[in-house]
Amino acid sequence: MNELILTLITFVPLAGALVLMLMPRNDRAIKWTALIVSILAFVLSLHLPTHWTSGQPGFQFGIDHQWIASPNIHYHLGVDGISVWLVLLTTFLTPFCVLISWNSVHGALKEFFVLMLILETAMIGVFVSLDLFLFYVFWEATLIPMALMIGMYGHERRIYAAVKFFLYTMVASVFMLGSIIWFYVQTHSFDFVVIHNAIQSGSIAGFDGAAEFLFFGFFIAFAVKVPLFPFHTWLPDAHVEAPTAGSVLLAGVLLKMGTYGLLRFNLTLFPAQAHEHAPWINTLALIGIVYGALVALVQPNMKKLVAYSSVSHLGFCVLGIFTFTQAGIDGAVYQMLNHGISTGALFMLLGMLYDRRHTYEIKEYGGLATPMPVYSTLFLMITLSSVGLPLFNGFVGEFLVLSGAFSAWPWYGIIGTTGVIWSAGYLLWLYQRTFYGEVTKAVNASLPDANGRERLSLIPMVALALIMGVASPLWMRMIDPSVRHSLAPTPATASKGPTANTRMIATSKSSIPPGVTARVVSKAGK
Repeated sequence: MNELILTLITFVPLAGALVLMLMPRNDRAIKWTALIVSILAFVLSLHLPTHWTSGQPGFQFGIDHQWIASPNIHYHLGVDGISVWLVLLTTFLTPFCVLISWNSVHGALKEFFVLMLILETAMIGVFVSLDLFLFYVFWEATLIPMALMIGMYGHERRIYAAVKFFLYTMVASVFMLGSIIWFYVQTHSFDFVVIHNAIQSGSIAGFDGAAEFLFFGFFIAFAVKVPLFPFHTWLPDAHVEAPTAGSVLLAGVLLKMGTYGLLRFNLTLFPAQAHEHAPWINTLALIGIVYGALVALVQPNMKKLVAYSSVSHLGFCVLGIFTFTQAGIDGAVYQMLNHGISTGALFMLLGMLYDRRHTYEIKEYGGLATPMPVYSTLFLMITLSSVGLPLFNGFVGEFLVLSGAFSAWPWYGIIGTTGVIWSAGYLLWLYQRTFYGEVTKAVNASLPDANGRERLSLIPMVALALIMGVASPLWMRMIDPSVRHSLAPTPATASKGPTANTRMIATSKSSIPPGVTARVVSKAGK
């Protein structure tokens, strides 16, 4: 079962999409089939944490078979403590995306759920692929269903947003393809483990001279996907125009492909270059944190406000990764999960409001707590989660990231902390304008409260935000060994001593926050 589980998790949604294609156009049957398939994928994914081998930093549940003899392409899958939770995040969110689309998609319903299930397979494939060719196929496969979901089921400017999303991410990924091909030419393998071991042993001819270009090949693709400032301009348009389920999956999972790639590839394969370029990458992350928050603060459109909040929150993830501290990277991984839950739930809540009023303009609302008490309570809980209130999941991730930032360089932590303050400003102000005060529009006085299906979608999200806030070790005990492994110096680097581009300086446990075992300080050129 362990050898087959990743294949089942990855391709059950695709099999469900094929079943939907063959079904007659019976809307009720299509909805229930999509829901059952997505729940089945989630149930299968629960096998991963329940059968996990604790303390093992490498990849587990691996399967490796040759797919194509020439070129040498393998069907190689595996997950570690970083990617396993991203797989579960994907399978957890998809059933709720089906539920919130139950009555909001009109026309071509079969095609909508087919695209959603294909997208789920592609997203899972990105997180489990250990062959770079297979990884690239899944990476590109996410673009088509998401672009079609935006272009076919979005709002007024949906075609513009879909084309912009597709072009930005497709063009950026070409640079990554160039780096992947270079590795194959030199190693005759696309296997991530083989390439990583070859880099560690220093056996790749010409790697030292090409490493800078290879690093940027991967970095550009991932920075656009995050999106890292200033590559973020496609995101607000995509979010605003996408249907609700599209926004949830875009914010909840697709953006994490960028941060996951930075950690898996840029940090692991190119540690020297990562340390060398960390100062300006962290500067861009800090700009994104502050800029995204300030722009969100002045938005009249609530969906665009949440879109810019993603730019700010994902900046924390990038900042944590490039602090090269145990606490910072642990926090970055945890914040990826937190953002998927909190921001995904915010987009679900906004979609439910849109279904009632067909507008995202904040000025059209006010006083909704009176006619919609349950909805407003759930909205408040998710808002506090996104703000980072203690006892909620957002606090754990941001605290760890900022701990790592202060440890790496105090000014990183000082500037990054202002993002927490700004997020409280724009999110609480949004809540105050939407739910408090008098009902200013007569139509709002009779808006129906959250129904049973909507509560079924939202309550698990709120519950998980609370559980992740008070029981973070349940996640960290799997994340921590993999992060520690990614921070370990390579033999090749260690053998070079002080002449290497980077140097890892072990710090006594008494001088760093709990859980931080090492601090990596950039020593480029020394």
